Parts: sequence; C-alpha cells; structure tokens
Amino acid sequence: MKHRYSLAVFDLDGTVLDTLGDLAVSTNFALKEYGLPLRSVDEVRRFVGNGIRLLIERAVPEGTDASVTDGVFEAFKSHYALHCADTTRAYDGIYGLLRDLLAAGVKTAVVSNKADFAVKELCGRYFDGLFDIAVGEREGIRRKPAPDSLLEVMKSLSVAPEQTVYIGDSDVDIMTAENSGTHCVSVTWGFRDRDFLLSHGAYDLADTAEELEKKILG
Repeated sequence: MKHRYSLAVFDLDGTVLDTLGDLAVSTNFALKEYGLPLRSVDEVRRFVGNGIRLLIERAVPEGTDASVTDGVFEAFKSHYALHCADTTRAYDGIYGLLRDLLAAGVKTAVVSNKADFAVKELCGRYFDGLFDIAVGEREGIRRKPAPDSLLEVMKSLSVAPEQTVYIGDSDVDIMTAENSGTHCVSVTWGFRDRDFLLSHGAYDLADTAEELEKKILG
C-alpha cells in the first residue's frame, strides 16, 4: 500500500521525548556551580530549541563574562551526559506510532539541535531499533533551521523532499522544513503551545500521536 510519505523525520525534545525536567535540572546544576541565579522549568522551556549552547547563553544573566558562560556550558554538558534520562520519557502514543510506521514500511529518523552524543544516547536508550538514523548538532554542520542535517538524512535514505514529512514542536522546526522543501506537521504537546505555533507559520497541527499517524500514513 502506498502511503502519503515514505520518510517521517522527527525533532527529539518536545516532539518524541519529554526531556524538559532533565534539561532544567542540569541547567540549574551548572548555574549553581558558578553561583548564578537558578531558572524555573518554564524559563528553560522557552530557552530550548536552538541547541544546548544557546540554552546556556539564555540561562546565564545578561552581561555574564564569556569565560563564565563557557564554564557553565561545560558543567551542563558533564552533568547532562550522566543525567539525561533521569525523568525523561516518551510522550503518550509515540511508541505505538513508531511501531506502526515501521510495520507500514515508512522510514523514520531524528534530526535535532541537541548535541549529537545526547541524541544517540537517548534514541538508543528509548527507541532502540525504531529509527533508521538519528543525528544531532555536530561540529561543522549548521544547526536547524538550516536544512543541512535534514537534507543529509533524506539523501542517505534515498528519499526526496516531497516524499518526506518533518515533525516538530517549534518555530525552528517549521523553518527547517520550509528550508528543506518538506511538509511540516507541528505537534501541540511539546515546548511551544498551539497559539505560538500558529503565530509562527504552522499550517498542519497534530494534537495526539494518533492524529499524527493518520497525517503521515494518509
């Protein structure tokens, strides 16, 4: 049976995994190490989406010395490497969705702005065998919304942009899909709400994993 898409590519944080609690704990651990004010979970929610370096740059007080920011960033990375799966969990319905896509012959991948080591660690731990490829932020490759990683994944799986759907929870994901020539489905259960997504150009939204599955399989 021919499906609407041959490849479904997912963002990670806020799309398939609820990582917010662990990100907030590691952010505050690193800030505390340097005697800086802590951040609420809601603040961290607003800071994520553009990679962990920008998360830390947004979390430190304005005007913080670059060397201090570097130290906070290193402390965050060390802590998060050990604690990235303490409270993180897959969103409701995601396992069923991925298994159904696998059974239907739809290829699946992850393209994230999260550090590549953490993407591979979390996908291996939570989704072993459920994604064909999972890539995160790497040296020398422009992060989303640049299309580089998404184009690389499509090329390696031999799927054209028009046969690909990119699924994410943020404005960065909408722009990434646009820059890559793919369709975009925005999920409303992640780090940005429906109103924010609509005001940032979302045109196809899914409120549940079941609804998302119907959009992918057609």
